[in-house]
Amino acid sequence: IVGKPMALLLLRENGTVTICHSKTKNLSEITKRADILVVAIGKPRFLTKEYVKDGAVVIDVGMHRDENNKLCGDVDYDDVVDKVSAITPVPGGVGPMTIAMLMNNCVYGAKKFQI
Repeated sequence: IVGKPMALLLLRENGTVTICHSKTKNLSEITKRADILVVAIGKPRFLTKEYVKDGAVVIDVGMHRDENNKLCGDVDYDDVVDKVSAITPVPGGVGPMTIAMLMNNCVYGAKKFQI
């Protein structure tokens, strides 16, 4: 649902998309130019304000448990929240939409293949 599928959806709507990963060189230089960041890097609280430009929109897709067993995302929410125009929290952000889309895809596949 994220990564390449998300990039393709944005491209279809004439978005300019840059895909990065945990080993991308100069990652913060790239992310600081983005108007919208969809973060799914797989590392708890990885993205800090140093990676984000003022007024950006940040969509945190990550889901982890920290050292206190509290849910957190790939974005350091408390560090970033005052710098951005909008941010999805973890928990309470995009999780329900992710589940809905997975269910939709399962139903679509079952109908298509008559399962």
